[in-house]
Amino acid sequence: MSEATFDEAALADELAAILAQLIARPSTVPPGDTRTIAAFASQRLRSAGYTTETASRAEGLDNVVATLGSGEPWIVFNVHADTVDAGNRADWRTDPFEGVREGDRVVGLGAANCKGGMATHLWLADEIARRGGPSKGRVSFTFVADEETMGPDGTRFLRDAGLVRPDILIIGAPTANRMVVTERGVLWVRITTTGRGAHAGDPDAGDNAIVRMGRVIRALEDGLGPRLAERRDGALASTMNLGLIRGGNNTNVVPAGCLAEIDRRLLPGEDVDAAFAEIAEIVERAGEPDGTVRTERLLGANGFSAPVDRGAVAAFGAAIEGRTGVAAAFAHTIGASDGRYFADDGIEIIVFGPGDDAEGHAANESVPIAALVDAARIQIEAVDTLLGLDRPSG
Repeated sequence: MSEATFDEAALADELAAILAQLIARPSTVPPGDTRTIAAFASQRLRSAGYTTETASRAEGLDNVVATLGSGEPWIVFNVHADTVDAGNRADWRTDPFEGVREGDRVVGLGAANCKGGMATHLWLADEIARRGGPSKGRVSFTFVADEETMGPDGTRFLRDAGLVRPDILIIGAPTANRMVVTERGVLWVRITTTGRGAHAGDPDAGDNAIVRMGRVIRALEDGLGPRLAERRDGALASTMNLGLIRGGNNTNVVPAGCLAEIDRRLLPGEDVDAAFAEIAEIVERAGEPDGTVRTERLLGANGFSAPVDRGAVAAFGAAIEGRTGVAAAFAHTIGASDGRYFADDGIEIIVFGPGDDAEGHAANESVPIAALVDAARIQIEAVDTLLGLDRPSG
């Protein structure tokens, strides 16, 4: 497809307008309501010729699946339609729900994370349909409801329900149009210690659950810390963070209970079940009395890594180089995407999209319009390579 196929200024205007329409449809989760924005996406893609389904297992959290074509390979584009809350309105120079074009950027809640990516996916879906659809295989676009709250009723639900079984999964996220093809797994663990309450004036009459927790945490630091320091894969590190601790109810009372939660990030080669067993074993060896310490797994998913020299990654790489004139850059993120729900399925997973992640979750969030255009052009070229498009747009 030639560069002359597109009017770049018109494409920029179209993408900015789509993004403004998305920003104007609030979808903050929590409290949790994506029905309006899901209906907008569903109607648009249905009009373009897609078979659409709106699915949910939690009230107000609607997810859209729109498909064109049939057979294999099956490419699924996924992006979350939900946002965090706008926060203090006084910190915004514009209405966060308006989608204001300021020079070469669009400003508004979700502009970078992740309605900018959603705008490019909607345009991409339209463009694929305008060209007659895939010559082989099928493409689906999924707009999910609760990525900001870890995705149990969004992407995970779609996978668990069998609504999508992709061969290739493209997760829309603000990566500055770089590819993320390697992502760490994530494990959350809760540890609870119990003791016996007493008056603080006679602490020996009680059994301090916070002190017990301190011993358990020290055992984890001493037992797991040195192991994790040796586990690295290039720029990626295997990590553990004590993110939350709660205990006691008053200064003058010996606490009878304490709770701590740990975030453990795993290299793609590590296994989440083994990582939990490792933590549980160290806690057990801390030597606290039976029944005074409980270790439970809150959530967990393995990481993933895709080959960089073939398949979808190669197609995206060629499209990026064709668009920018330089070899595709790969990025690493400190967070975890919804791609983790497909990490054990043996598929290619790419995280890619316009915008800077640092812009997300902040007042005056914005995305460069040029980045939207680049993302759209790169993705349509990659789809053309992978599925073939029947006829050019023009």
